Amino acid sequence: VHYEGVQNYVDGLGTPRFNSHRNSAGLITLPAHGVVNREWLVTGLAANTNYTLNLSATTADDSYSSGHSTVKVYSRPATVRFQTDYDYRPDIKRGMKNVGGKTVPLVLHKASTKNGPIDRYYVVVHLLEKVTYQSYVPQEGRRDCCYTAAVFPADKLPDTFFLGDGKTTVDYYPFAANVYNNSLIETNCKVKLVSWGFNRKKENLTASSATTPIILNSKPIQANQDTMNNLLWIFGIVVSIFILFIMLIVFAVKYSRTKKKPITPPPESVPFDLTPKVITMEMPILPPAISPASSGEPVEARRTHCITASNTYSVKTHPPIHVDDFATHVERLKAADNYKFSQEYESIDPGQQFSWDNSLLEYNRAKNRYANVIAYDHSRVVLRPIDGIPGSDYINANYMDGYRKQNMYIATQGPLPDTFGDFWRMVFETNSACIVMMTKLEERNRLKCDQYWPSRGTETYGPIQVALTDFIELATYSIRTFNIAWIGHPEKREIRHCQFTAWPDHGLPDHATAFLLFLRRVKILNPADSGPIIVHCSAGVGRTGCFIVLDAMIDRLKHEKTVDIYGHVTLLRSQRNYIVQTEEQYIFIHDAVNEAIQSGYTEIIAKNLFAHLQRLLQPINDSSLTEMELEFKRLANVKAQPSKFISANLPSNKFKNRLVNILPYENTRVCLSPIRGIDGSDYINASYIDGYRSPKAYIATQGPLLETVDDFWRMLWEHNSTIIVMLTKLKEMGREKCVQYWPNEHSSRYGYFVVDPIAEYNMPQYVLREFKVTDSRDRLSRTVRQFLYTEWPDQGVPKFGEGFIDFIGQVHKTKEQFGQDGPIIVHCSAGVGRTGVFITLSIVLDRIRYEGVVDVFQTVKLLRTQRPAMVQTEDQYQFCYRAALEYLGSFDNFVS
Repeated sequence: VHYEGVQNYVDGLGTPRFNSHRNSAGLITLPAHGVVNREWLVTGLAANTNYTLNLSATTADDSYSSGHSTVKVYSRPATVRFQTDYDYRPDIKRGMKNVGGKTVPLVLHKASTKNGPIDRYYVVVHLLEKVTYQSYVPQEGRRDCCYTAAVFPADKLPDTFFLGDGKTTVDYYPFAANVYNNSLIETNCKVKLVSWGFNRKKENLTASSATTPIILNSKPIQANQDTMNNLLWIFGIVVSIFILFIMLIVFAVKYSRTKKKPITPPPESVPFDLTPKVITMEMPILPPAISPASSGEPVEARRTHCITASNTYSVKTHPPIHVDDFATHVERLKAADNYKFSQEYESIDPGQQFSWDNSLLEYNRAKNRYANVIAYDHSRVVLRPIDGIPGSDYINANYMDGYRKQNMYIATQGPLPDTFGDFWRMVFETNSACIVMMTKLEERNRLKCDQYWPSRGTETYGPIQVALTDFIELATYSIRTFNIAWIGHPEKREIRHCQFTAWPDHGLPDHATAFLLFLRRVKILNPADSGPIIVHCSAGVGRTGCFIVLDAMIDRLKHEKTVDIYGHVTLLRSQRNYIVQTEEQYIFIHDAVNEAIQSGYTEIIAKNLFAHLQRLLQPINDSSLTEMELEFKRLANVKAQPSKFISANLPSNKFKNRLVNILPYENTRVCLSPIRGIDGSDYINASYIDGYRSPKAYIATQGPLLETVDDFWRMLWEHNSTIIVMLTKLKEMGREKCVQYWPNEHSSRYGYFVVDPIAEYNMPQYVLREFKVTDSRDRLSRTVRQFLYTEWPDQGVPKFGEGFIDFIGQVHKTKEQFGQDGPIIVHCSAGVGRTGVFITLSIVLDRIRYEGVVDVFQTVKLLRTQRPAMVQTEDQYQFCYRAALEYLGSFDNFVS
């Protein structure tokens, strides 16, 4: 028999507490014959606790073992009357020995509910001359030796109670209303007071310690002359000591100013603040050495007062870089195959001169996901300890500084099953409102993080209940919303869980655009008055460090014209080991900051789009250029290297490209199943494009050539696509834009696939064709629909965007109604111009609906990281803005 008990209660300060009880109740040996005793008494259980008992059986020779049966029971509250255990009794502040007047102010404290719930409290008064324990039980109207002055429900116990104020209180238990009168007290007598807690279910009474005797006099007490003389002597001594102390401080300040170099202890060595503080559940628990309200740049303080000599040298020789020089600085570091990047990264102080004793304690070692990734003692997150559980204050997590804000983040490892409760306790106790997850649960078939949240409904982790209330899965990240509450405590908190899913299993993202969008989203979702942002990956050092450093640098750019990646990484290394784990991650941070500087902030609240568009169309400083033109030109700042187009430039594939300068990137190209004996048979000029809600939601491709029609249908079949969007005529202005890759009246064969025309519908702005596509190898078939938009002019863009918006809506509605899980195939002629406009507007309109913001620039920029030249011309780019503005005027369109 094994059992585990979970106890949730509220202590005398109103703080939720959690206790865990684990034990083995014993081994029951059953006789081979005769009467079998089917009862077993388990002793030593804690009161007021929910227990789960597991019973399993095995044969004497261990040759057979059964499964286990589970019984859940609740141990009753403590039953001892008149007990004085602190965890169960109320408390009342000691009275003064002499009180003048006829009312006595008393401070009342609630009792802990550890040993059972409290229903109500009684305040009992008794005269010292007539006190007997038998008189303690509250009875209405007793005024001889002892009486009840007041009764209060447990949730309405006042902080201060005025004895003798003449007020009455009513107790409606058990069957009638009992009235208690807080009568005026006779003067010139001594009384004691006791506070009682009452449990309705068990009818148990528990008493506080009595107050010291209170002498009630008819007039205020006057101190005698000896007492006054003594007080004057004491006052004189105190004043003298205070003056001497002030003189010493003044002398010390003047002396320190004569030094050439003032020496200030680093943040880690600031002495603890010994001022008593009341910690509430609303206050984040931070290291005592650091104030949450402190400002100033931690890196600059560290630059002046570093811990080690080598650190001082390295930080001072790598000063902040001005934003105007940053791009050149990055290019210089990348020269000669990142040689200077390697030198700079290797010179960063590893910061491993600090202690991590708590991580090495025997009962804490199993809480570390990786043996070499520990939590420094001076910066670790300290949880509230749980009674009777050693190491219950430990979690592998450290406070991390942001820009001008200490403890802005918590860096931690991916939670383990045994630390789920600790993780959610940390979320609750630090008042955090946002969790950033930088890993998938599994990568390359390796477990990176255990799922510490419910997939649906509510789960309990230790003392915390976590309820999933919302889940939005987007192309590059997911957002979950949780409501969490401490068991037995009414307060609920909303927590946002932001998981970045576009970090590749191996290496780094090819571009930082999606990561920057994610970072901005986290910023918006995290309330300004909340506790630290909790960031984790698997070990809590690599990708976690990338997020924290990049976020700090983005904040810095808002206030200063400098970037200090080196200094901030050095600072964070002193707070958690291995932060920014690899040189490649260090380079990625630089690239991301560089991209942020070049791109600027272009996100607009939807309702402000009209005013923003007007500004974009205005000339700059009386020049002929507009902000719109400059914004579009900024999109071309990043030039792709030839190494990005390996397959497209192979001799066996060059003839498959309609234009020599429009090629698919190697990392996003659509791969076909290779055909044995045919070089390049896996190639087609097509690229995966992420949508707003789903990765690889679209395939952007060129209009098929005569040589690639078979490949086009093969791509459609292999990738389970059932929707084709065609944005060009076969010929425009006398030039071929696309060959006819479908049959008109009779079925045609394209490689292995037979295509039968089923129907054709001529709509005002588009033509809808339906085909039955059959694989001749296994006779499987599916329906494919082609949407041909007929209103795009041969030159320029449509005059209005309303018709194109309707077209986009019809395509997506059909996909939702009939489509498979495969991507929508979109093509024009080159597969970048009109194709880019269609996909851009699809994403922009989705984002307007779900977020209420517009960011055409970042959307197009993100598309260009997946296929070059998406949204090819400036008038196409401006059309995206105008169409989005028209959409805002009519929300009846594109409704899913």
